[in-house]
Amino acid sequence: MYLKLLQSCNRLHPRAWDFIQLMRLDRPIGIYLLLWPTLSALWIAAEGMPSAKHLFIFTAGVILMRAAGCAINDFADRNFDGHVQRTNMRPLATGRVRTREAWATFAVLVALSFGLVLLTNAITVWLSFGALAVASLYPFMKRYTYYPQVVLGAAYSWGILMCFTATRGTLPPEAWLLFIANVLWTVGYDTYYAMADREDDLKIGIKSTAILFGDADRAIILTLQGLALFCLLLAGVRFELGQWFHLGLVGAAACFAWEFWKTASRKPQTCFKAFLHNHWAGLAILVGIVLDYASKA
Repeated sequence: MYLKLLQSCNRLHPRAWDFIQLMRLDRPIGIYLLLWPTLSALWIAAEGMPSAKHLFIFTAGVILMRAAGCAINDFADRNFDGHVQRTNMRPLATGRVRTREAWATFAVLVALSFGLVLLTNAITVWLSFGALAVASLYPFMKRYTYYPQVVLGAAYSWGILMCFTATRGTLPPEAWLLFIANVLWTVGYDTYYAMADREDDLKIGIKSTAILFGDADRAIILTLQGLALFCLLLAGVRFELGQWFHLGLVGAAACFAWEFWKTASRKPQTCFKAFLHNHWAGLAILVGIVLDYASKA
């Protein structure tokens, strides 16, 4: 139904689908991976009672900034995507969208996101500039470092900090445990993503943790996921979260174990499915946090 709704946009404008694909709205996995930890942080920051205003701001902000990130990413990769089997039909790679149109899309999405941030407070507004800087920097990192996934992790975790400043007007030290946990988790699942493209990336000179880790890739991913769960356990102690939260962590751990087992062959399609599967881990943690606060109420 969601895809049919998006495809119907072509009735409004014949090029609508090109821009939907540019913003990756037809592939909502990135929204899920960004939204679940952001909402988890918002729930914790508000002690189980987030306001409708903040729910709207951060949900809409996630959708807009993820779309903006996809637009700037495709601009950065416009000369590479055509050489990668999984990405060779993207709008910029095929010429269906021009570079100046991608820039204009990025600018509009960022402006709309900033409008949402202005509804919060001064410290959150200042933090948003860091979020924009990291999100804009990430697409270009794969040319210079084998750690672009770390930059992505920072970009995908910045909203966690903003949830606390918007809700509490300050940034407690415990929030950094959630931030670090999410960076570790993001590096893990985006390495699965990079494993799906590893052969093509090696040919065209793109760097990634999948290439850096080599044959130790799956073991390192599992270690990163384990460290992420450990950081969440520490955060749970600090924020006084209980059994439902811990059950959510168990659910996430089960997801990570399944991914490790499933990717033994390292087939590109299997690695990509493992990447997609990670959103269930994030959802399990969010549900655990929501139920934990609900049980206390």
